[in-house]
Order: sequence, then C-alpha cells, then structure tokens
Amino acid sequence: MAAEILQLGLGLITQIGHREVHFRTHRSASGAVALRTADDVFLLASQCADIGVAKQGASTLGRLADLADLDSLLRRVRGGPVPLTGVEVSASFLGRRNFNRYDVEDTVGHALARRLAVRYHSRRAGEGPPRNCTGWRVTLDGEHATLMLRIADRPLHRRDYRQRSVPGSLHPPLAAAMARMADIRPGHTVVDPSCGAGTLLAEAARQQPRARLYGFDLDVSALRASEENAAGLPVGFVRADAGHLPLPDGSIDRILNNPPWGGQVSPGGLLAASTSFWWAELRRVLAPGATATVLLPGLEDLPTGIRHGLVPIHLQRVRISGAQSFLVHLAAPGKQERRKPRGRYDTPM
Repeated sequence: MAAEILQLGLGLITQIGHREVHFRTHRSASGAVALRTADDVFLLASQCADIGVAKQGASTLGRLADLADLDSLLRRVRGGPVPLTGVEVSASFLGRRNFNRYDVEDTVGHALARRLAVRYHSRRAGEGPPRNCTGWRVTLDGEHATLMLRIADRPLHRRDYRQRSVPGSLHPPLAAAMARMADIRPGHTVVDPSCGAGTLLAEAARQQPRARLYGFDLDVSALRASEENAAGLPVGFVRADAGHLPLPDGSIDRILNNPPWGGQVSPGGLLAASTSFWWAELRRVLAPGATATVLLPGLEDLPTGIRHGLVPIHLQRVRISGAQSFLVHLAAPGKQERRKPRGRYDTPM
C-alpha cells in the first residue's frame, strides 16, 4: 500500500503501523479513492491518549468528537453542503479490554451525532446504515485513541465488479497487492491456473489493461462467477486442470494464483493426487525469467517448487482471517526474451 501511495503521488509516508499506513497529502482527499491495495482510507480527525483496559474508560471516548473540526473534515470529503442522513462508526483495538467494540462505537457515535444534529446508526443490531451516512473509524493501539472520517461513501474493498463469490475468493485489496507485486507490463501474457471467482485477474486487468489475461478452473460454477465478475474486462476463461494447462511450454510472462489448498477449497483433478503437478506446470509454462506470484497457506510445500527449478525472490508473511499465509514471488531461471509464436496450439491465446 505504501508503494502504491508513492506511485500515485498521493503524499508522503509518515508511518507504517499495525494494519495501517499513514501519509500526509496536500491534494484533494478524494484522490485517495484510487488506492486498490487499501481496505479503506480515512482522514485523521482527532487523537487522545489510549483509555486503557477498564470498561469505564470507553465512556470517555466521546471527547474524540469534541476535539475534531467536523465542519472542515466534512467539507474536505464531501466538497459541498450534502445533506447527512446519519453517523455510523466502526472500532477496533489491540490487546484484551474489559469492553467490546460496540461500547466504543456507541460512545463516539452518539457524541458525533449530537454535534452534527443527525441520527447515530449503531452496529449492535447488525443493520446497515442508510445512504449519505458518514462513516467514522476509531482505533485504540495502546498509545493513542484515534478518530478518523472515511473519505468514500463505502469501504474501498467493496468493489463494484464483485457480483459473485465462491469459497476461497480472495479479498480484493490482497489480490490488488499480488497484481502489483507481479509487475505486469503491456503485452504480457498473464495466467491464473485456478482462478475461482476471477478476483486476481479482475484486479490485474484494472492495473494493466494492455496485458493478455486468462483464467482456468475445473469448477464450472467458479468459471461462471469469474466471467460475471470480469464482464467488460479483457480476460478470457477456459475450463482446465491446473495440473495440466492447455498452454505451450515457456509461453507465459506472469502467473497469479491462490492455489486450491489450505482450508476453504480442496484440490481437485491432478492436484488432488499431488501439489507437485501444480509446481511442475508453473515451471513448464513460464518463459525464461518470467515470474509467478502466489499465495501459500504455509512454506512446507515451497521446497517442491524449488526442486522444480523456480527461484523465490521475495517472500512476505500476511494474515488472512487470522491465519498466517505467505505471499511468494518466484522466477523461472534464464533471461526473458521476445518470443514469436510457433506452430498451432490448443490454447485460449
């Protein structure tokens, strides 16, 4: 996310913390909605000392609303006198506390609603807020209690293209981060061997629309979902086994993949017998010097990829739904060269 902020020229990175990247900008706040690796983006409203673990401390957090210049913040986000229908607040904190998130949200939400003369919509009942409801966030990190205002009408991770989902579907900001790590260039041929709902390819197409992108999956329902999610994008989908792809040797510039093992999805086809088929296909179809960016639930399988000749060039630990996983960037040996197609192949290209 920090790299994307800098590339887009949004501002100066001031801090990278737990699940947060702080940056200072002199541009319009609305420019930050272009970020694809962010779950959400907020304007800093106010800060005070963390309240600690005692439950009575949560009742003092209303002062965050009193410290904020609400009129200035809303002008920066909304750009004009847009009528407000209410206030909604989400909260999170580090460490064990003797209160829950709803105690924090309700205290701050009622204080904000009082100052703005609108209704507060609590999350306790699980109901969604109405349109034009301002979204606020409160975090407690052990040092500070922080109040922030969402710059968009809804969280950035809610993509308009995401019409359907299947088990194991990737969180769009994570898929966007993988596509950025892949460094896809114009004219590259990009493949997802087990594409699921097509999230990786949809994000890749938005970052590099001049690439050629193809997705494969054995599950017909997954292919239907991916076709719906990638409607209007330059992405093609074909039913195929990730362990035996209908692609010629050395024909692919970039592979993006969240392989079907690790919990939510069981491997099928050849991969049900051995993950070695998957590694062998990655190595076979990658051109010399080409790369694969994959999400692995653990590292115990990585030596298999190394034995097949793939070289890890970057590894990053991430947490997904509380579980540890690894983003791994691998390269096929050799220097990548321009290739001319030879012969006829049974491929979607």
